Amino acid sequence: MTVQTIGAFFAAFVLVAVLGPALIRYLRRLSYRQHAYEDAPETHQKKTGTPTMGGLLFLLAPLVAFAIARDPLVLAYGFLIAGSAAIGFADDYMAIRRGRNRGLRARTKFLLTALVGAAFLGLVAAFVPDAHALLFIGPIPYWLWYALSLAVILATTHAVNLTDGLDGLAGGTIVPPLIVLAFVAVRQNGAGVAILTAAMLGAVLGFLLYNRHPAKVFMGDTGSLALGAALAGAAILTGAQLLLLLIGGVFVAETLSVIIQVTSYKTTKRRVFRMSPLHHHFELGGWPETRVTSSFWLASLFLGIIGFFIVVRA
Repeated sequence: MTVQTIGAFFAAFVLVAVLGPALIRYLRRLSYRQHAYEDAPETHQKKTGTPTMGGLLFLLAPLVAFAIARDPLVLAYGFLIAGSAAIGFADDYMAIRRGRNRGLRARTKFLLTALVGAAFLGLVAAFVPDAHALLFIGPIPYWLWYALSLAVILATTHAVNLTDGLDGLAGGTIVPPLIVLAFVAVRQNGAGVAILTAAMLGAVLGFLLYNRHPAKVFMGDTGSLALGAALAGAAILTGAQLLLLLIGGVFVAETLSVIIQVTSYKTTKRRVFRMSPLHHHFELGGWPETRVTSSFWLASLFLGIIGFFIVVRA
């Protein structure tokens, strides 16, 4: 299984690295380009015109995984990733065609993600009858497992989406938690889960060749929702839903910053942060984009190391 997992990682990395330039050219030819948000920091205006929807490359990972492991859980896991990517694709496409980033409404994306997540959990329950026992803390009632897992899917997909605001930020931040979850899957002999998680990891690293600063392509909601789904799916299938709060701590902080900012402004008309999500707060504080990104990467790495040692000692 370890050989297959490593093979999936390298296969996905090579495919994304090789096919990346062709997709970038194609997106540019179709005029699928990013429009900077009007309320984003001034430095983001120069990003307007950069090809977006590059997250389509992440869909190579489930294909690689299924070619290696004909595991029904790979199908379920791949469905969650592809379904979330489809929601993001619709949002990106509408935003491009309508202009001014008028994509799907937030509530619509949330509802569609819930439907995809519910279908995924139904598949998992069908393939793994004792899925509710897949928790580090031990078995829990099925309804509680379902509710917790659906909450993880909704929170994680949209947390990664919020974090995707700087060159390479979401992609680099998600690497450490994916490594931890791939390790957990290998320890549990979860061949399909380990292989697809490793393939997603390879795809992300291949994508970062073109998404790191200065980015040649953005992943768009197509990619950020797919990455969030991959992270949530891996956590659910390894029983690491609660561990995800730690190893995905950067995404948690980004989400909390938005919740705190909105709540504070609505109740007191005061802002706690210069701008939310959190990465914009540091940008407006004078940090260069590359410093913000590298700091968030290091924070994610630190949390990932802590999570790794927790898993090893468990």
